[in-house]
Amino acid sequence: MSVDAVTAVLASLGIEDDEVISCRPLTGGTYNAVTRVVLEDGRDWVVKIPPTHPEGLSYERRLLVNEITFYGAAAEAGGGVIPQVVRSELSPTGAAGAHLVMTACPGRPWNTIGEELPDGDARSLRAEFGGIVGRLHGVTGPGGFGYPSHALGPLASTWRAAFTSMTDAVLADAVAFDARLPYPVEEIRSVLAGASDVLDEVIRPSLVHFDLWQGNVLVTGEPGARRIGGVIDGERMFWGDPVADLVSTSLFGDPETDREFLSGYAATAPEPLVFSPSVRRRLDLYRSYLYLIMLTETVPRGSGPDVVDLTWKEVAPRLGAALGGLA
Repeated sequence: MSVDAVTAVLASLGIEDDEVISCRPLTGGTYNAVTRVVLEDGRDWVVKIPPTHPEGLSYERRLLVNEITFYGAAAEAGGGVIPQVVRSELSPTGAAGAHLVMTACPGRPWNTIGEELPDGDARSLRAEFGGIVGRLHGVTGPGGFGYPSHALGPLASTWRAAFTSMTDAVLADAVAFDARLPYPVEEIRSVLAGASDVLDEVIRPSLVHFDLWQGNVLVTGEPGARRIGGVIDGERMFWGDPVADLVSTSLFGDPETDREFLSGYAATAPEPLVFSPSVRRRLDLYRSYLYLIMLTETVPRGSGPDVVDLTWKEVAPRLGAALGGLA
């Protein structure tokens, strides 16, 4: 992202150059260009600008809509750890182009300090994290199931219809980008369709972040007094089954063994979480969707051979296991 692009966004907010103390690009994201801006009056903002001519997966169209929706919907339930939207513009033809300006949350990404955490801090953070996610899952969507961006069409009246459109879209993307998958697309589609009856158990469109790995959770405080300072990057959110979030809260792990998280979650979630056979089946459906995204997106993002090889090594066997559980 150019400095001029950020300057144009700040100018739309009436901010002059001499009011800016620092303007620092942030790394770690894979889609939007992100910049941290600190102003002389103490305001601390994050500016997101989407790519001008994105070539990505179908669900990634108008991602800013999803992110803005997430922050607005999660503001009260998040208990102070959700960024506040300062300004947003969705039209790329506006004076400053499409952008999102939000308040910066304190802390460092959890995944960057994991080795520094005493066991007590790690356990208390997992419990606090579970409580936050449980409160977020109490938020109900106003218009149906799916992505609020309407990237895959209008919100659906049933979760099965919405999730089927999501998996159909990523499988179509895999074909269009000639992505490497461990099984033929039609075989994968058949397995997913054969298990889709359990989706009818979901009757309330909950707020689902769907990218709650530790890189999107900020941690503050010193050893012995760690707290969660922010839950960020809500651009992948959708209205759907809250169980889907467990795929990323315990990324590549088993959410059933995450005792502290589940304890915190049980204290705040609107409904009890019981790992019944149907819930485990739904988890495998959502794992399959995430892993299909991870394998396919390496193509439009132009990932290097090392990233592609690592993704294949880590994700392809897990996709096979999830599909095997469904079959």
